[in-house]
Amino acid sequence: MRASLLSSALLLFGGVVQAGTPGKRKNGPGGNGPPVDASILAHTGQPEGKEVVHNNITIYITLPSPRNPRSKPRSQTAVLILTDVFGLDLVQNRLLVDSFARAGYLTIAPDLFDGSPAPEDINTPSNPSFNVTDFLARHNTTVTDPIISTTISYIRNQLKIPKIAAAGYCFGGRYAFRVINSPSVLGGADVAFTAHPSLLTDGEISGIEKPVAVAAADVDSLLTPAQRASLEGLLLERGRPYQVSTYGQTVHGFAVRANYSIASQKLGKEEAFLQAVRWFDRFLL
Repeated sequence: MRASLLSSALLLFGGVVQAGTPGKRKNGPGGNGPPVDASILAHTGQPEGKEVVHNNITIYITLPSPRNPRSKPRSQTAVLILTDVFGLDLVQNRLLVDSFARAGYLTIAPDLFDGSPAPEDINTPSNPSFNVTDFLARHNTTVTDPIISTTISYIRNQLKIPKIAAAGYCFGGRYAFRVINSPSVLGGADVAFTAHPSLLTDGEISGIEKPVAVAAADVDSLLTPAQRASLEGLLLERGRPYQVSTYGQTVHGFAVRANYSIASQKLGKEEAFLQAVRWFDRFLL
């Protein structure tokens, strides 16, 4: 595998992604609405969405405010959040859904773990008998793929939304790649973003058909610098629009569970969120 020519780079066929569509106004009638900033990203607080159950799958959903000037241009789009192993029990995951809704996107996160996600801190779990290997084996692709496929079908067939962006974090990052593989076993998304993905295979990286952006931590045992270079090399060879950004002085999980008392982690989470929103704005609208 060929390593990427640039580390910590923003690449789109060798160039920087340009926001918006040439000749199309970003604001006002016919535009895409104002740009977003980090103020819409919530790290703490009370979740604002609601739960629905579809085909025995619990789905957390947040609708954008109709008063939000970004909502109308995005009325035919949705963001599908694919969570880390802490699932919907982790308040930060629900708050991410709410935050993407404040960016103007109807946003949905399915329960990938049937109500039994991993304990909040895997490294020092409250249940001393928790077995990470067993957990991942019970939630492999044959179990997780149908949940995501059903959720995508719900978005397109029940909510009548044709365009979908997938945002995957940690465990869910692998599946953000899988939904843009072709032929997709998951019903397909139009664009993907992933932060500190884990368990990715070379085939899942090389199989992408749609644009993908990656937010990586510079300290991550699940996506080491060597693995990150390999990922960039495979994306470069694949020849689809891609973007890889590495956030300095961050660790695995920063885009969800950042320690806001550490400036680099706070900045990393905010910038990774904005990276995702701008990527979706570019390729969904």
